Amino acid sequence: MSYSPPGLMSAAEIESRSFIQKVYAWMSVGLAVTGACALYMASDPRMIMALVQNKILFYGLMIAELGLVVFLSGWVKTMEVGTARLAFLFYAALSGVTLSVIFLIYTRGSIANAFFLTGGMFAVMSAYGYLTKTDLTSMGNFMMMGLVGIILASVVNWWVKSPAVEWAVSILSVIVFTGLTAYDTQKIKAMNVIGNAGTDEDTKEAISGALTLYLDFINLFLSLLRLTGRRRD
Repeated sequence: MSYSPPGLMSAAEIESRSFIQKVYAWMSVGLAVTGACALYMASDPRMIMALVQNKILFYGLMIAELGLVVFLSGWVKTMEVGTARLAFLFYAALSGVTLSVIFLIYTRGSIANAFFLTGGMFAVMSAYGYLTKTDLTSMGNFMMMGLVGIILASVVNWWVKSPAVEWAVSILSVIVFTGLTAYDTQKIKAMNVIGNAGTDEDTKEAISGALTLYLDFINLFLSLLRLTGRRRD
């Protein structure tokens, strides 16, 4: 049994921290790619209008985006590492294109405010999930139930178009994705295989974890934007 003097991290703890840093790095790259693509589209509103007005293209991209994230979530660990990297970055870019429509709805200032608010909330909850000794499984299961409720309510409101329902769904979404950020961080920390550092499997695990946290961040951002965003006149 290895022994670490008080105040010093064990080899396993060092490897675990390195893995989490790799997860955050990949998530940050994904967000940067998404932001760059969204801002590029926003640099010429005519591109966004052309996308929105072409219903077949717009919904085709949405379906492709959904299909790709399902594919990545289910099979990233069985892919070649280069394919996993490319698929993650392509998904992030595709998300940036579809998310660019928010620039037609909200002011740039309110989008920036929602982004920084999301960053602060995400950082706090992710740090809590990483550092806490409390098992967050029960909370995670409860948040997943809330996520199912959000999806069902959103589908119903697609036809009902009730502002009150939309407001309630946005508030619930903030609660759910805030909780999921902590739960997913703890889960990702636990899934790290000690002794796997530097291998292709380690990289694919990091990409898988990054995708999970990326989705938490984006959904939390959109929920906060719907609640706090200032709409264009």
